[in-house]
Amino acid sequence: MNHRKVVLYHLMSLDAVAYEESDWFVDEGSQLVSYLAKVIATQDDVLLGRGTYDHWAGYWPTADFEPFASFINGVRKHVVTSTAPALDWAGTTVVTTPVTEYVTALKERPGGDIGVHGSIELARSLLGARLVDELRLVVAPAAAGTGRRVFDGQELPQTWTLTDLQHGKNGTLFLDYSLR
Repeated sequence: MNHRKVVLYHLMSLDAVAYEESDWFVDEGSQLVSYLAKVIATQDDVLLGRGTYDHWAGYWPTADFEPFASFINGVRKHVVTSTAPALDWAGTTVVTTPVTEYVTALKERPGGDIGVHGSIELARSLLGARLVDELRLVVAPAAAGTGRRVFDGQELPQTWTLTDLQHGKNGTLFLDYSLR
């Protein structure tokens, strides 16, 4: 039986900051949109943390940024939360079991890739449990300095194999990795 892959997609700075309030990200325009389209083309489920869900549920249902708007509004969304939420975005399921158990079971079901977009704490948890199979990283040619990093706090080292590398005209790197 083939297991589904968990694919982590993240934008980050050269110093690995994935979230910080300043404007450090350099937009690569159509190349970034093409890369995002490639990433989401194989996904039919998405895992989100509660903070990302709350932010996105207020934005994406009326947004027109394609191809992501159609994708995120139509895909099955699994929201990891410890609160008793009222989640009304179409296609949303609340994860009520421990996330590692839930994702392990989700990987066993038939389907395409399982995406993780944003959701830094969730990403850290899944990386720590070795449930992420592939990384899709967009690395901007900027150092953000301070901010939240996806790879902070990893207890066990992980080795990844670079499977694809592209670069944008402004110096952005588009990196694909598979877990060894």
